[in-house]
Amino acid sequence: MKRATSLDLQDTKRIHNPGKSKIQNFVQSPLPWRKFNRQETNETSPPGESLETVLSKKCRQKVFWDFLKSEFCEENLDFWLACHEFKTSKRPEEQTRRAARIYEEFIRDESPKQVNLDFYTREIIRQSVRQASLSCFVVAQRKIYSLMENDSFPRFIESEQYKVLFDAASKQRGHGKHRKALEIRRSRDLMQPDSKAINMQCELYLMQKD
Repeated sequence: MKRATSLDLQDTKRIHNPGKSKIQNFVQSPLPWRKFNRQETNETSPPGESLETVLSKKCRQKVFWDFLKSEFCEENLDFWLACHEFKTSKRPEEQTRRAARIYEEFIRDESPKQVNLDFYTREIIRQSVRQASLSCFVVAQRKIYSLMENDSFPRFIESEQYKVLFDAASKQRGHGKHRKALEIRRSRDLMQPDSKAINMQCELYLMQKD
């Protein structure tokens, strides 16, 4: 009698469970469509998908500032940028001078660009600017950032200014892809030998041989 080999047993299992191996392979194997969809989302995602990305680019930052100005709240972004620049201060006297200017412009009661902060936060800043440190505006800057992110930014991404920004960024990405494709094609052409030059070399070789 023929002894059953391991291969025969595996075939028997496949017969009794015809769909099991396919299901296991499908579950255990990586899903390429997940990676593709993630790449597609990144390519088609709007240029200002978050407030952080908007503030990281000067051009987007300017468009957002113009929108805030149209809503009469551009002082929020002005304050955030002033705090961001304040953190670059190196000398103590420079920190004190900049902190006093920020307080007079944005924090003090009836200041020209007073931002919406609670009394407790403003009072802490008033006391800390006398001996300013790089952290004296951290809490206030975080609160104003949260205010912009939750209040102004959702309206911004629905605005006409944002649509113009998105269209410009989409065109720029399209030009970048086209330029990259041309560079790849050009490099490929340089790597390929010229057929006419090869034919000429062959003819010269045959003439020398004769």
